[in-house]
Amino acid sequence: MGVDNLFFLELIEWFDDSGQEFAQRFPKEGSGEIKYGAQMVVRESQAGIFFYNGKAVHVFGPGRHTLKTANIPILNKIMGIPWGLESPLRAEAYMVNTKVFPNLKWGTREPVAFKDSELGLIRLRAYGMFNIQIVQPLLFINSLVGTMGSFSVTDLSDYLGKVIVSRFNDYLGENMDTILNLPSRYEAWSAGLRERLQDDFRHFGLSLNQLFINAITPPPEVQKAMDDKTKLGMFDDMNKLMQLKAASAMEKAAANPGSAGESMGLGVGFMMPSLMAQAMQMAGQSATAPTAQPDGLKCPECSQPIRQDDKFCPSCGHQLVVFEQCKGCGKNLAPGTRFCPRCGRQAGSVRETAKCPSCGQENLASSTFCNHCGERMA
Repeated sequence: MGVDNLFFLELIEWFDDSGQEFAQRFPKEGSGEIKYGAQMVVRESQAGIFFYNGKAVHVFGPGRHTLKTANIPILNKIMGIPWGLESPLRAEAYMVNTKVFPNLKWGTREPVAFKDSELGLIRLRAYGMFNIQIVQPLLFINSLVGTMGSFSVTDLSDYLGKVIVSRFNDYLGENMDTILNLPSRYEAWSAGLRERLQDDFRHFGLSLNQLFINAITPPPEVQKAMDDKTKLGMFDDMNKLMQLKAASAMEKAAANPGSAGESMGLGVGFMMPSLMAQAMQMAGQSATAPTAQPDGLKCPECSQPIRQDDKFCPSCGHQLVVFEQCKGCGKNLAPGTRFCPRCGRQAGSVRETAKCPSCGQENLASSTFCNHCGERMA
């Protein structure tokens, strides 16, 4: 904060501990008699504005700056005798926070009516968040702050939220066809709405850095209609849906003993022959249906479809379980094969062996330790 003594402000600096202040005036109460050569310290995330005799003199960026005015303290005190020892040469300074203010909320207070291409006239609610930043400090002070001693996020966020909702209603009315396609359009609509709002924010020296649409929701009755439409899409025809609902009703009746449960049991007795006939028919169709072959599994010899658990190809009899492959052509070799049936190369010819110097057993030539006694081979 600035140091305020009896005659003048000598040092002006500002620390916003809350992180919610847009601007602060020095002195906060009225104007002051700022000494010729007073120091203003501006941080990286701030901008300083100096006013003298009611007019903006300069906008200062980050660093230490010397303020130069004509109100020399002693002389001004003498000149200020007719004004009760108060100098008529008034000055004040504003410190503006230029950091990004994130997570500001916007949303519709009441549902807004829209025409849906599939559901007709519906009412929708929408909400989201946005981030802003002061990019023109002097324009911000002159258009919004005025002569207020301080200006915070709470003084502005509600108004900006209403501006966003107003533009959103127009944008949604121009671009929406049906709410069934809304989730896939949030990102594109957020970018388009942000571009439309830039001019509104620019008038106040603000930049709308980001805008997000978190959700667009219909009222509960419309949500129920959408759920019913989704359930219908899970079934091929209405018969299956009715069967599912009938089975669910029977389960609930069975859990409630009494006259209602007995009546339901009598009804189920009459329905059992038709239900059993439908079940047998579906079982017969499942038994006669051909077994689908998994995609991508083919015999390496004849390229015909095979199943995952086949040991031999059903078309050419090729062995599918790999014990060993020919080093020349890569053909699968059965155990005990001495020569490749495709290229004639000797099987296992590249597998050189060596005897263990300790136990005399055969091991691969590349082995470091014996597989039989564990001693080092060399």
